[in-house]
Amino acid sequence: MPAPLMPIETAARIPAEADCVVIGAGIVGVSAAYWLARAGQRVVLLEKGRVGAEQSSRNWGWCRQQNRDARELPLATRSLALWEEMTADIGEDLGFRRCGLLYLSDDEAEIEGWADWGRFARGEGVDTRMIGPAEAAERGAATGKGWKGGVWSPSDGTADPSRAAPLIARGVMRHGGIVVQSCAARGIETSAGAVSGVVTEAGTIRTRNAVLAGGAWAASFLHQLGIGFPQASVRSSILSVAPGADGLPAALHTAGVSVTRRGDGGHTLAISGYASLDPTQGALSGARHFLPMFAKRWRSLRPGGLQAWRAGFETRHIWALDRETPMERTRILDPRPSAWLVDKTLSRARRLLPALKPLPVQAQWAGYIDSTPDGVPVIDTDIGLPGLTLAAGLSGHGFGIGPGVGHLVADLILGREPITATAQYRLDRFSGRQWGKVAEF
Repeated sequence: MPAPLMPIETAARIPAEADCVVIGAGIVGVSAAYWLARAGQRVVLLEKGRVGAEQSSRNWGWCRQQNRDARELPLATRSLALWEEMTADIGEDLGFRRCGLLYLSDDEAEIEGWADWGRFARGEGVDTRMIGPAEAAERGAATGKGWKGGVWSPSDGTADPSRAAPLIARGVMRHGGIVVQSCAARGIETSAGAVSGVVTEAGTIRTRNAVLAGGAWAASFLHQLGIGFPQASVRSSILSVAPGADGLPAALHTAGVSVTRRGDGGHTLAISGYASLDPTQGALSGARHFLPMFAKRWRSLRPGGLQAWRAGFETRHIWALDRETPMERTRILDPRPSAWLVDKTLSRARRLLPALKPLPVQAQWAGYIDSTPDGVPVIDTDIGLPGLTLAAGLSGHGFGIGPGVGHLVADLILGREPITATAQYRLDRFSGRQWGKVAEF
């Protein structure tokens, strides 16, 4: 079943030309289009299905610095302020709150790992606080048990996955951009070796700049252009319960289960890292790139079925630009959740938090989390085709840093000073066997 998502009205037709075309209206695509439109660019944002309907509405909603890979941390920090700036400018509630994130544990090794990260992060200006047994028991009183310790990150928070991408898309339109739903981009036209247009199912938009923010579809799209992008996806399953549990932390992580308060007063429940690995053509052809990541996570991954293969989002077939493509056959990736994982998540959550026991399940859904081999996104304008920028491979971290990724994309396209360093996000870091550190999910 689809995750809850706010519908919005958008344009019915594409224009003949634009300064930039953004392909994909998830949190990264809408944010990139927003910052470009706000800078005065004539932007067209294309979405094959509905704005925010894939992973951008299927995540926990966390906007965090805590436990970020060092390469992502500056982007995460900047994104928190950008969430607030975008909310003020758009004039609608994106659901962003600096409610603080609470991590609790009885594992001394895990606590020490958090402490090591905290010593580094405090040197970077992050407000992250180790808490001992007394404070952990107080902050985690809803669990009714003691804890050896944990972390409290007061400046981190959450936003509303059901509202954020649609409302930012409204911000794009407010700044003069054009948003078109149910219109798939089929490919790129080139002239003199550079982007000259974006081919859609409704015709071609002339442009010299295009941004590919296609999430799990990005590698297949680039394959049509002869550009390699190592990308693999796992199927994550989540559920929500009805309102009625008072006194729970707004956002709580434990090794057993993580719980997040929703905008309607209900709670989202998930187990960090647990997922199903559905085989695809892309995953099989690029398996060697992902062996370190899968080896590290083998305890939390289960073999999946053929849902992803049938959906076609990691195909390695070459499609014709004048015929229906896989994006039109599968407008929205809406896989079935894993029953075993939903049951395990609900059972763990009710055992941890007694207030959840009487509450019925509101909804359950699944989504495909696309990842790079090192778990860090690619945000790069130099990928082999002048005029084409890639912003994908957010590796399960994309919702919270979406505003910053979008801002960085706009910086690169407009040639202005970028908000963070960019070398760590280049595509060519995967050109050899130097995979680097595998980031945590």
